[in-house]
Amino acid sequence: MTTPERSLVRKLGAWDATLITIGSVLGSGVFITTGDIARSLPHAGLILLVWLVGGVVTLAGALTYAELGAMFPRAGGQYHFLKEAYGPLWGFLFGWAAFFVIMSGGIAAIAVGFGEYLGAFLPFFSTGHVLFSMPLGASVQWTVNGGQLAGALAIVFLTFVNYLGVREGAGLQNLITIAKVGSLLGLGVLGILVSPRVGAVAQIAAPLPAGNLIAAFGVGMIAALWSYDGWYAVSNLAGEMKNPSRDLPVGIVSGAIAITLLYTLVNVVYVRALSVAEMSATGRIGEAAAQSLFGPLGGRLMTAAVLVSVFGCLSATILFAARIYLPMAQDGSFFPSLAKIHPRYATPAACLVAQGVWATLLTFSGSYEQLYTYVIFAVVFFHAATATGVFVLRRTRPDAPRPYTTWGYPWVPALFILSSVALFANTVIERPVESLIGTLFLCLGLPAYGFWQRGAKRSQGAGTRLV
Repeated sequence: MTTPERSLVRKLGAWDATLITIGSVLGSGVFITTGDIARSLPHAGLILLVWLVGGVVTLAGALTYAELGAMFPRAGGQYHFLKEAYGPLWGFLFGWAAFFVIMSGGIAAIAVGFGEYLGAFLPFFSTGHVLFSMPLGASVQWTVNGGQLAGALAIVFLTFVNYLGVREGAGLQNLITIAKVGSLLGLGVLGILVSPRVGAVAQIAAPLPAGNLIAAFGVGMIAALWSYDGWYAVSNLAGEMKNPSRDLPVGIVSGAIAITLLYTLVNVVYVRALSVAEMSATGRIGEAAAQSLFGPLGGRLMTAAVLVSVFGCLSATILFAARIYLPMAQDGSFFPSLAKIHPRYATPAACLVAQGVWATLLTFSGSYEQLYTYVIFAVVFFHAATATGVFVLRRTRPDAPRPYTTWGYPWVPALFILSSVALFANTVIERPVESLIGTLFLCLGLPAYGFWQRGAKRSQGAGTRLV
């Protein structure tokens, strides 16, 4: 008698889905990005408009992904959407890029960001504190700093928590997200109640800057959309939701709306606290605004809030990203050892460990930022392709069950697709060399896919002969 294979357990509800969506988006972006936007678009009213429009685009993406997630309520999200719309190769190429660069590199970047903010309280973990340096050849020096060590420790701890169960991982994530939202609401409410340091109304109504406003607004939109990135995370956890046809659409749409409102509120506070010139001159606008309104203690508390926010974003990314690789391996398109679910904890334990090891290596290598620039274009390409999949599947599978259909179809998904295509084109134009290297990296996935497919066929053939 054989023991039935363990499967993922459905323990998550709409509340979990909403908090995971918020937690996956809310990292350090909103505390930094407005300064970058102000340098490109020096007008307070237009800066607020950028964040609002970015939220609308994000909501359009959430509404679009909600239909796909309700159709295919399995672990892996975007992997399944691309596979069902265009064939298994496209799902594999997304997962290939996700494991080796997009998700693991993102985890490494967030982890080092956590170390950088932790260093403000514990200087040993500062990115400026070099732990050791080692020559690797005539012109290459490998250096490890305290921020990298802190980031690696955070990855190990959060991987361990998520290893123990989806309820444990989501529970920790929910607590951190509630703390993050509370700190942002606190900043927003207090920032509105106190007297403004600068004339907010005058800043918003100031004359528009000279130059190409459309181009400048586009640059600002790119920065804002990267701060909204992560809104799709919960689609990877559909296989562990109690009622995914209801909970996934509620969670992803509610989370996108909540993030848009929070981001807009925080940026209103920035406008009340700092002039546009001061915004563009600072790299950490959240801390600068809090210090301007509440003094040095306010700036210190904001640094602590950012630290918690980044830690929560890291937790959410580790939770949802590992679910991408499980169905790949189960389909015979990835490392076979990653196909199993833990017999006791019902988690993709091997995927979590493999992801954690690779992300930790990227953290210590210091190469994650460079690697990520190579596939930035692929991230938005896959978003555009996934959203287009709604149109493809409505044509090829018109009678397939759709527990949820995208509100505002076809205009809402079209808005998201056009925004993604514009971002993709801008990335290719602005970073042609990196995009070419990224394309070559994706092409390396083709022989890898062929290799795993041949292995899967051999295994199936051997199983048939044994029977």
